[in-house]
Amino acid sequence: MARNIRIKVARAELDMTQKALAEAVGISRQTMNAIEQGDYNPTIKLCRAICRVLGKTLDELFGEEDS
Repeated sequence: MARNIRIKVARAELDMTQKALAEAVGISRQTMNAIEQGDYNPTIKLCRAICRVLGKTLDELFGEEDS
């Protein structure tokens, strides 16, 4: 699974820490780190919650990369 740099970038745009985002969506900071590192595949419900907090769409944060 590839790293999800787009979440990290979106957090940075909002000056939000991993901990703050994790708390906003109801998970641990360690789980948020694992998602960003590509070590954890979040549920669609969690993906939607992350998108809502960051003000992004599913495609913007979780869509496939163009080849």
